[in-house]
Amino acid sequence: MMATITHPPTTEAEDRLSSLSPRLSLAPIGSAPALLDGAWWPRSRDLEAELPSLTAVLDPLWGRITRVTVNPAQWPVIPRKVPVAGHVVNVGWFRDEQDPHELLLLSYHVGRWNLLVVPPQTAPDSAAWLMTAASDPRGMSTASRLMEEAARLRTLRVADRAVEAVWDSEGGHEPPDSAAPPRLPAMTGTVPQQPRDR
Repeated sequence: MMATITHPPTTEAEDRLSSLSPRLSLAPIGSAPALLDGAWWPRSRDLEAELPSLTAVLDPLWGRITRVTVNPAQWPVIPRKVPVAGHVVNVGWFRDEQDPHELLLLSYHVGRWNLLVVPPQTAPDSAAWLMTAASDPRGMSTASRLMEEAARLRTLRVADRAVEAVWDSEGGHEPPDSAAPPRLPAMTGTVPQQPRDR
């Protein structure tokens, strides 16, 4: 499954639809085991509001999700139980044992999956990078390591923009002037002499 990045909705109907579908990216089914099985980009830090749409997508793929664990560093309120589509998901938390940027999902007698949780306020370009990296079947980075790498890349982009702004302000780029004819580059050098007939 590819990363799904949604743009701001333009109508009220699109707004309702986009709030129902989770922003999710999963590693291909049957791929080699990696540290992460994908990424989830919730729209808020409200676990009780966000879990139903996530499990609605994952239940048919992975079997009924029965338990979820999180790290409380990223979730201000952790409900003990969340009703979802005809059943209840038990929610637990681990402060030291679980990566703060990871969601652990358990399906009774079926398996366990780890998802990177992309913070809701993340910019779309960083979120897209994180979701793609977390769903790479060859990925061997932890959720926190991917978050650190995304922060490093964001810092590099900001620094590049600052350098470019200084360069532009010092004459690096000239603003286009549609009224002025295009400037021809100055040419230097010698023109070879043609032999004269004698």
